[in-house]
Order: sequence, then structure tokens, then C-alpha cells
Amino acid sequence: MTDRLQDLIDDLHAQADADTDPQDTPDVGIVMGSNSDLDVMMGTDDDAGAYDALVDELGFAEQTNYHDPPEARFTFETFVVSAHRTPELMYAYAETAEARGVDVVIAGAGGKSADLPNMTASIAYPLPVIGVPVQEKSVDSVIGMPTGAPLTAVDAGKSFNAALSAAMILARDDDDLRDRLVDYHEGLKGDVADVSHDLHTLGTPGFRDRHD
Repeated sequence: MTDRLQDLIDDLHAQADADTDPQDTPDVGIVMGSNSDLDVMMGTDDDAGAYDALVDELGFAEQTNYHDPPEARFTFETFVVSAHRTPELMYAYAETAEARGVDVVIAGAGGKSADLPNMTASIAYPLPVIGVPVQEKSVDSVIGMPTGAPLTAVDAGKSFNAALSAAMILARDDDDLRDRLVDYHEGLKGDVADVSHDLHTLGTPGFRDRHD
């Protein structure tokens, strides 16, 4: 085991043992099997991901230092945690997540053996875990949990929806976050209404001219 890997594991356990105010700990933990999953998990300029949902739509902030949280009320943290290459780190993260103050985990993995969401859910139980199959071929692996080993999952690549789902869990105890979710949904309805109005009143050629 490398020194850096051992340091990460030791830090997770030390944070779990610390008496940290829950207001200062990450609310959502986001783990992925590889940095090659980053674009799907967090989003790009062309495809929205969990980062876009949490930061741009709901006002979360990314917490990069466990002991120095940002001022935002809700925060999330991100790690690369490979179930196959660094099982020790995966186990340490899942085992300590609840004690570290994390309220819900989003776990994404790709390939046909996308085991990270499943294993994280098993180890972190009863902490809720939302699985994200990074690729279509990962879906069966992520959703194939046996009875008694629950894992909530979204469709392939839909980390944006996973982030909204995580926020919905947190919103049961926070009216302000609930209002942000409602405002986001109202905005979607407004967008559909605007498009419907333009299509009906402009006709197909006019609509295409305006929206192309």
C-alpha cells in the first residue's frame, strides 16, 4: 500500500473519530471508480452532472478540506475510490461515511463489473446510497442487488438525477432546501410552457427559426 493511500484511509478514520459539528461536515459524499468517470459524474459543458445540479441549481458548495468547510449551508465532497484497485479505501470510505457526518452517498462506476455502488451500499448500510451506472453496460451490475441489500439507482449517466435525489433526502429536514428543489421544478415547468407557447403560436418553421 502506498503512503498516499494509507494517509487517505487514516484521515477518514481520524475524521470519523473527531467530534465535528454536523453543520461543518459534508452532507453528500460523491465517489467514483476512476477519474475517467469524472465527466459523467460531475458534468461537462455539454452534459449536466451532479456538480451542476448541486452547485448551479441548488446552491451547494464543494468541500475540499474536512476541517475548513465553505460557508454554504449544504456541501459535498468528492473522491476516487476503486472497488477493484483500492478496496481498502472503498471500505474505509463506506465504513466511516456516517460517522464523518455524510448523510447520503452518490457512487458511480463504469464497466461490466461496476461494483463500487453495490459494495459501498453494503458497507455503509443503513446510510442511503444512490448508484450511478456510468455506462449502459454498467446498469445490470449496479441495480443487481439481492433482497435485503438495498441500493437506489438512476439510469446510466444520470448523475444529475442522483444529485437531485440526494438533495430530496436532505430536504426532508430542511425547508429552505425543499424550496430550492420546488423552485427548480417550477423552472422546468415554465420552460416547457414557453416552448409549447412558441411552437403553437409561431408554427413549426417559426419555432425552428427562433430556437435554432
